[in-house]
Amino acid sequence: MSINSAMLAGVSGLTANSSALAAISDNIANINTVAYKRNQVNFANIVTAQAVTGRYSAGGVQGLTRQYISQQGLIQSANSSTDLAISGDGFFIVTEKGAGLTDADKRVFTRAGSFSVDSDGYLRNDAGFYLQGWPIAADGTIQYNPSDLTELNSINVKNLGSAVQATANVVINANLDKRQTVSAAEATYDPATRSMADWEENADPATGTQPDFTIEMNVVDTVGGTHKVAMSFLRSDANPNEWHAEIYAIPATDIAGGGPSGQITSGLVMFNQDGTIDLTNTTLFGAAGAAPTISLGASGTAATPRWDDALGVGAQDITFDLDKLNQYASASTVKVVNPDGATVGTVVGVEVDEQGVVSAIFDNSQVRQIAQIGVATFANPDGLRAVSGNSYRATIESGEFVIKQAGLGGAGTISPSTLENSTVDLSAEFTGLITTQKAYSASSRIITTADQMLDELINMRR
Repeated sequence: MSINSAMLAGVSGLTANSSALAAISDNIANINTVAYKRNQVNFANIVTAQAVTGRYSAGGVQGLTRQYISQQGLIQSANSSTDLAISGDGFFIVTEKGAGLTDADKRVFTRAGSFSVDSDGYLRNDAGFYLQGWPIAADGTIQYNPSDLTELNSINVKNLGSAVQATANVVINANLDKRQTVSAAEATYDPATRSMADWEENADPATGTQPDFTIEMNVVDTVGGTHKVAMSFLRSDANPNEWHAEIYAIPATDIAGGGPSGQITSGLVMFNQDGTIDLTNTTLFGAAGAAPTISLGASGTAATPRWDDALGVGAQDITFDLDKLNQYASASTVKVVNPDGATVGTVVGVEVDEQGVVSAIFDNSQVRQIAQIGVATFANPDGLRAVSGNSYRATIESGEFVIKQAGLGGAGTISPSTLENSTVDLSAEFTGLITTQKAYSASSRIITTADQMLDELINMRR
């Protein structure tokens, strides 16, 4: 009868408003949760068939929960370089395990990017989930697969070993004095029998020739060892724009199979009439016009010259940038000698760029790319199912995920040193709290009134 349907409608109102209260409570409780997405219970009426004409049977109301997962929260700056936010569409891919991931381990999706480096070196957020990314090989290549989550691994920034970079380039900014007089020893100079390398080794005029000017530099070998290399010059008597030059190691025992006393190469360095270097006619690196590069063979090989066999290091090519080596009428001086390369270093920091490339920073100033964060997108993000830890799982309604590089194919860019705020509007939630309370009280009044009417009906029989 209609009174019973009214009572049941009141019960449905209590149930629906209880759900609404629960959703509002969750929202308010998570006002400060990173990247939390607000929930809302929307109401829909229930219509029942009217069995008797002229009599109305109440259907009541049902509460339908809606998640606003696709709504982006305000992105604000954070203190840590590993705090990350996605500006645009997409989700971080995370797991509950760091090491030893298998295909059976579940992957979930989140926008909560409050990651930090744990004691094992993994990037893990406040909910305990480990960030996933594609490993970057030593040659900089990445194996992408947009549909295979198992291609991603938990990102670790500590288990990398030490970083060593052998010297490959040396920039020299120096001046040789145009006014330099030709020394008397120049007449007897011979790079094979009276070399400048011999003078460096022995300081004996009988076996070596004292250079007019020397530039010294440190180079790093393939295992991080440091060696001193010198480039010496002697003014030539044959041409006012010509200098004898040698490159050699100090001490000489670092080099084997080369010229005397650790000599690596010898020849002429030529200058133009305006004082700039003339690499076309320079023979220090071989034939005239040869690239300004020296090649050192690996220890234990037959290459000449090579690193000494006792050092046990690999082959190495070193290119010299001599564009700023000049011959002007001013004192010979070295302005800058800048060899690259780095000795052994350990990780001291982590940085992430907008494309999601995670790099380790070493204390020897080296930066090594480790992994690229994968960003998962869905056709209908609001169809995802929420799970604990402010994360989500894919459903039929959400559609299949596609893993993309940040900033490509509709995926958002990654903003380092930022966090996404909760989408909860506290004033709107308090307003909803009041209206829900009133609606709940009104629904309870329906039940009270229907109960009184039933009492009247029962009393009619007395």
